[in-house]
This record gives sequence, structure tokens and C-alpha cells, in this order.
Amino acid sequence: MLNSIKVGNFIMEKRKVLGLTQQQLADKLNVSFQAVSKWENGTIYPNIEILRDLATVLDVSVDEILAGSEKNVEGLSYSKAGIDITYTDTIKREMSKHLETSDRRVLNGLGPFASLYDINFSEIKNPVLVLKSEEPGSKQKLAMEYGYTESICHDMINHLVNDIVVMGAKPLAVLDTIVCGNAEKDTIKTLVKGVSEACKENECSLVGGETSIQPLVVESGVYVLTSSIAGIVEKSKVIDGSAIEEGDAVLAIASNGLHTNGYSLVRLLMDKLPQIKLDKIDGLTFIEQIMKPHTPYYKSIKELFDKNIIHGMAHITGGGIEGNLCRIIPDGLSAKIDLSKVRILNIFKYIRNSGNISDEEMLQTFNCGVGFNLVVSQRNKAMVMKHINQFYECYEFGKIEKGDNKVIFEKRMNWL
Repeated sequence: MLNSIKVGNFIMEKRKVLGLTQQQLADKLNVSFQAVSKWENGTIYPNIEILRDLATVLDVSVDEILAGSEKNVEGLSYSKAGIDITYTDTIKREMSKHLETSDRRVLNGLGPFASLYDINFSEIKNPVLVLKSEEPGSKQKLAMEYGYTESICHDMINHLVNDIVVMGAKPLAVLDTIVCGNAEKDTIKTLVKGVSEACKENECSLVGGETSIQPLVVESGVYVLTSSIAGIVEKSKVIDGSAIEEGDAVLAIASNGLHTNGYSLVRLLMDKLPQIKLDKIDGLTFIEQIMKPHTPYYKSIKELFDKNIIHGMAHITGGGIEGNLCRIIPDGLSAKIDLSKVRILNIFKYIRNSGNISDEEMLQTFNCGVGFNLVVSQRNKAMVMKHINQFYECYEFGKIEKGDNKVIFEKRMNWL
């Protein structure tokens, strides 16, 4: 249990050893000398926002401040290895507000060893769990570098949800993991807040996760994100492409940019042409364009699930249209895609021209403006396109035919 007098005396002792006045210590921490005085007389504790900086100035650990005594300098300790348990526990308590949810299926909160989620759905006779893990790739390096900390969380969750809704699943619960070299309170709080809000926007709940501090493994200031999701679908309503038939229409739903794929190539381009970072494309800088969050498609398609009119869906990520659409096409059929109908976004035209990149490379690396595919019957395509166009641009750009190759491209992309 914390002892305010002991804490105060420890702070005063360390300040005097360093030859600092209360005012000088206050100036280093950008607080008033009255605050320092109150710490030292045991009236109040230093708040969580200042503890890390105070420990740095006094050349002690956060644990030592809160204990009010210096640990044996000859012995090893977890804090000397770079992890202050008391400090990280305080951060975890502050995370709890972002795990609050009105979802009554979430049966516990932050604290237990694992999360509990009630999956009893009376309307689902044969429930099937749909499980997926995802991370935002090398885009997260750019996000941390250019101040898109919260935005990258939306990338991760939107991508994750898109990957399970292609099977007709309703997203339920998400667990996130943050691996870092040191726990910076504001960054951790922003990341958890971003994941939580992205989950709410996709009608699911962040129910827990893990923050793993690895100072000897991950460099200070580096954060590596990943998440896992559980969704649910009635077994008889799983959408896996098996219903696709000859003559079906292949529809494209627009992306808003790169989403979360192709960033290793983009970073190479930025290294070779650093001046492009501030170039304007459609009124936004290059950085603003490539850092747009991944488009979330669930709300635009969920009302179509119960109508039993979707024969197949594909989320266009790494590998492009061919590398993802081929995963749902049954044997003996081919999706013939008219590339001249692809509505290419200007950011992809800019990347292609700046890097002198071939059409083949562009199609394998990027979505080129097509973020999601639906395969539906000719009878239902007009109704489906009308519905989707209330959310995102949707158009027909292919047809299912007999054939041995899962995806066939015809004509050429129109880059003009």
C-alpha cells in the first residue's frame, strides 16, 4: 500500500542529492513548485502523467518512487530491465474505460485472466464461429512516424472485420495485442481508444487483449499491433463461393486508397523520391492519401445476408484482385474481369507513374481502386448495386464463365 509521507521523503531526498531546489525540479517537469512541495510533504502523489518524467529526472524507477525507497543497486530487478510493474498496472487501469460496452454478451471486463462472451443466439440453430487474426503490416511504421496512431487502429479492425464478413459472419468480439519496447502512457491510451472506437463502428466489442512490453526485444518507441476477431454465422448461411454459377455477375466495390497493402513498395518509392511526401493528389498530400484508414464494408452488405442472394465475396488485399477473387471461384469456373472497367483512383495512377511500375506489378500489389468483390446472379445484380451505392461506389466489371483458370483478365487498365 502506498505511503504518501514515505514517497514524499524519498522525492525530497533524491532532489537534494541532485542539488535541485523545488523550483528547479518543477521547471524540469513543467509543473508548479507548489506541486513539488505537496508531493514532498505527503499531501498528494505525483499523477500518472508525470511519474515517468519524475523518475527520469531523479534517476530512479517509477517503482522506487511509489515504494518510497531505492532498491538494492547490486541486485537485478524487473524495473532495471526496463519494466515498472506499478506504472504499467496504472496504465492498464486507465485502459478499462475503453473496454466499457453496452453489449450484454460481454460478461466480464479488464482484470480476469480471459474474456467471457455469451454466444447463445436463439435465431441461430447451428452457429459457426468465424475466427481471424490480422495486423496492419508495414503501414503501422508510417503511422507512428507521421502521427496516425489512432488511425492505424481503424485500419487493423476494418481489415479484420472485412475478412470475416466475406463468409456472411456477424462480427462479435475482438482481442488486441500491443507489443512495444517501452510503455508510453499516451500512446498506449490512444491505441486502445482507436481499437475500441473502430470496433464500435463495426458493431462489435473490444473485450480484452494484451500489452507486452519487451525492452530488450523491441526498440523504444516501436509499437507492433495485431488483433483477433470472433464472428458468428448460421452454418446453412455460410458464404464460401460454392453457390457461384456460370453467368453470375462480378461486382466491384470501391476502395478509398491503398487500405493496408503495398506499403513496402510505397516506402521504397518514398526513399527514392522523398519530395513526393507533400505532393498533392485530389487536394490531399501524398502522405494524407496513403494514410487513409482501410474502408469498412460490413454496414454496406450486412442487410443482404438474410436475402440469400450473395453467391460469393472477396476482400481485395495483398495479391490484388486475382490473388483474392480466385479463393472463392469453384473448380471449372472462371471470373472474367474487364480491366478497362476498373475505376482507378488517382493515388494509384500517381504511384504507377512516379515509380515507373508495370501494370502487372500494380495489379499484384495494390487493389487499384477495387476494395471488395461480390458475386451475384444477373437477376439480383441491379438491386445489389443500388443498395451498395448508398454507401460506396459499386459497379459490374466481370462475369462468371466456364474455364480452368479461376480469374482471367481481359483488355487493359485505363490509366488516363
